[in-house]
Amino acid sequence: MTSLPRPELTWKVSSRCNNGSCIAVAPLPDGGIAVRDTKQADGPILSFSRDEWSAFIGQLKRS
Repeated sequence: MTSLPRPELTWKVSSRCNNGSCIAVAPLPDGGIAVRDTKQADGPILSFSRDEWSAFIGQLKRS
């Protein structure tokens, strides 16, 4: 299996992350957001458009 090139991203993790069950997020060049599991830094990366991410955060705030 050939792995695709991984973009150089600046990952951020919440300061509230202290048990290892966290996600890291990074801005993408196109304005979207990348998300990964902090326990698997070389694992899969999910990407969301700016609108998708805004809708997700908005829903979290309403919960």
